[in-house]
Amino acid sequence: MTETIHQVIKRLETDLGKKGLDVNTAFLLLEHVTQKSRASILADLREPLTEQQALQFEHLSAELLTGKPIQHIIGEEWFYGRPFTVSKDVLIPRPETEELVQGALHRATKLFGNGTIHVSDIGTGSGAIAVTFKLEYPNAQVTATDISGAALSIARRNAERNDANITFLQGDLAQPLQTEKWDIILSNPPYIGADEASSMSSTVLDYEPHGALFAEENGLVLYRKLAETLPEIMNKPALIGLEIGYLQGTAVQQLFQNAFPKSKIEVVQDLNGKDRMIFCEIQ
Repeated sequence: MTETIHQVIKRLETDLGKKGLDVNTAFLLLEHVTQKSRASILADLREPLTEQQALQFEHLSAELLTGKPIQHIIGEEWFYGRPFTVSKDVLIPRPETEELVQGALHRATKLFGNGTIHVSDIGTGSGAIAVTFKLEYPNAQVTATDISGAALSIARRNAERNDANITFLQGDLAQPLQTEKWDIILSNPPYIGADEASSMSSTVLDYEPHGALFAEENGLVLYRKLAETLPEIMNKPALIGLEIGYLQGTAVQQLFQNAFPKSKIEVVQDLNGKDRMIFCEIQ
């Protein structure tokens, strides 16, 4: 007898749990296979999958049970209510980064109203920060940079997918931005120290680009480089918003206080109560 949707989900959840993997991904996989919303699936729990759906679900379940991220299996992740294509070449967008964008939008409105502003996202990866900021703040002229051509290819695809007009430049950190002055610079740079790798999930370590995860000097090297280069290219007033590691707040705050002595520097916690963002308001 064909399994019901309820039985299929429960079986995969059990198998995921035995491997210490996220059981919530079972439902996400089913949404992808059936192309139905969670509400529609819940209304049909006693119904069977079609033969084609059952075969696809079994095939993709096997991939999921290897620890492969659900986002790589279905090819996308949602960020700020919008779909973003992801691949092995970019970091999967995370909820903490949504908080960075939200905080930047709030501060941008206070600083600039709804005026035309020049914004850059350094190390854009999937383009989630740049695309979201542009769509939420239409008067922003947004430029996104990345050292990786493969990442920029994904970011361009996401800008097109979400109908966001973004300028893309390839280069290291702020190097492509030297010819202009900027009102806002945002970045979620690599910030994990190499010594933290042993405590990380294999789902992250084995599938996400290490160049987007790890940085030297206990994860602080890119913040130091940004603190050295950004003073030359910022307007006044201006805003810098950075995602940080949860133990890096004091160190990054000091780097930017030294770089911008008269600025207001805030260390902001995420919803889990951990230091996660630095905002530097330059007057």
